[in-house]
Formats: sequence, structure tokens, C-alpha cells
Amino acid sequence: MSHSNNRLSLASPADLLTAVPYLLGFHPTDSLVLVGLAGPRVVVASRTDLPAPGDVTEWAEAIEPSQLRLLRNAAATRAITVGYGPAAAAVTPVMDTVTGRLTAAGLDVLDALRVTDGRYFSYHCSEPACCPADGVRFDPDRNNVTMHAIVAGCHALPDRAALVASIAPATGRNRATLTRATARARVRRRALTTSQGPDGLIRAGEEAVRAAFARYADEQVLTDDELAWLTVLLPITAVRDAAWLATDSLPWHTALWADITRRVHPPLAAPPATLLAFAAWRRGEGALASVALDRALTADPTYTLAQLIDQALRAGLPPSVLDR
Repeated sequence: MSHSNNRLSLASPADLLTAVPYLLGFHPTDSLVLVGLAGPRVVVASRTDLPAPGDVTEWAEAIEPSQLRLLRNAAATRAITVGYGPAAAAVTPVMDTVTGRLTAAGLDVLDALRVTDGRYFSYHCSEPACCPADGVRFDPDRNNVTMHAIVAGCHALPDRAALVASIAPATGRNRATLTRATARARVRRRALTTSQGPDGLIRAGEEAVRAAFARYADEQVLTDDELAWLTVLLPITAVRDAAWLATDSLPWHTALWADITRRVHPPLAAPPATLLAFAAWRRGEGALASVALDRALTADPTYTLAQLIDQALRAGLPPSVLDR
């Protein structure tokens, strides 16, 4: 899902469909995308995998409560649904079911679109002049929305798998190097605990956080030993909270936590991945926030902050709910 601060002017179905990958952070396939509007403004977009043809009713009953909460919490009163995939086999039964449920819930469904093989089809319009039976071809590469999105700093990866891969754990030599650096950092932490106790660890962690932010603000990255030292201290709640308070919606904040999430020794991924999720959420990059939370909860399924942000994302709450 995405709550984006970047403003793109959308004047046609082709404009909307060109914008969807930038709202999500990747190009959807075999998906249902729900776009919520408050007045003329897009306030939320969410994506879910299409169900198997025989599972549509059960699937709709499972996702409807969360989708309605998402729209209500974003103050959306109107919606547009977009199905990506072949017509009869996958999209049409889903669109019929979802559109009816949204309408029954009091939402004004402006349009229901299907995207198949570079063409879009409307389930609400049958006028041959604007909605011919063989669909309307659209080319995102030739649409001005793409240029404006890129200028505004938006990006869209080829698919969700590419988004997951963008913050996947380092492999090969890089992974081995970070593992050794983490072992050294753990020895250093034990020595500091012995000499200065918990307060000394917190002071060291806060200094490591400040140093990391200064480094990435200057468009540089942490060395392996610096990153390992930060990540063995981030599990301390006071240190994590210092990092959390410093994290906002600046692009390099997301870049900072994405780099650390990629490089961290995987068992220590929960804190930096959660902070990446928060930074992405602040920027309106809901898809990145979602996959970052997956990494965090894979590393530690009981990590409370990750669970809290995950619940807020699923409910469509704005990031301001955690500001203080």
C-alpha cells in the first residue's frame, strides 16, 4: 500500500495505470489493485494476489475487512479497482465480487479495469468510442506520468520479487566478511559491558547511530566493522529508539536502513529492517515497508515494533500514529 506525498496529475485510465507501479513500488502481475480516493486525490493503493478461480468468495471474505479498514482509515470515499491478468480465468470473477462488496459498503466505485497484454478494459463502460471491445492499448513509456514520477523521485521495480531481492541478505564473500565483522563486534560489546555496564552500551549505541546518520547524509556508507558494531547494539531498546527518533522521510534515511538491512548478519536483521519499514512508510513506500517487515519478522517473529507497524500498515493508518 502507499500513501504518497508526491503529486502526479492523472487525467485518464491510462494515466492511472501508468501511475500504479509508482504507487506500489513495482509492476503488478496477477494482482488486484485497489486505489482509494478522497475527493480527486489518490490517498491509498493496495495490492493482493489474485485467488484461484474456485476460491474467489472465500478469498473476498478474508480480505474484505482489511481492505475496508484501509480505505476508511485513509478517509477514502471512492475507489477504482484494477485487475491484472487474463479475463475469464482470473480477473472477471474477482472484479464482480469485489466491486459488489465495495458498493455494498457505501463506497462509490468509479471504475473497474482489467489490464491484459498491454491493454485495458473497463467493466463499467461499454461505449465503443472510449472503451472498445478489444480494449485500449496504452504505453507507460510514452506517458508523461512516467517522466513526472521519475522526476518526483518515484521508482518502480519490475515485480515484487525484485523488491524483495533489493533488501535480501548479502551473499558470498560479502556475507562472510560481515559475519566475521559481527563476531568481532560481539567481542567488543562483551568487553564494553564488563567495563562500563548497560549505560556504557547505550552511550556507544547512540554514538554509533549519530555516526551512521552523518555518514549516509554525506552519501557515504558504513564500513563492515562500523555496520557490525551498530547492528550488535541496535537490539538494545534505548539504542533502537534513538535510531527510530532520528528516522524520518528523507530519501537517504530509507537508503541508510536499506543498506544496513541488506548487509546485516541475518539473525540481527529485525531492528534495522523494522527501521527501514518505518522510513519507507514515512515516505509512502508501502510495498517496501511490507517486504522490510517480512525480513524483520523472519529474523524475529516476536519483534514488537515490527508487529505494531505491520498492524498499522494493514489497517491503512498514517505513519503519524507512531510519531510520539
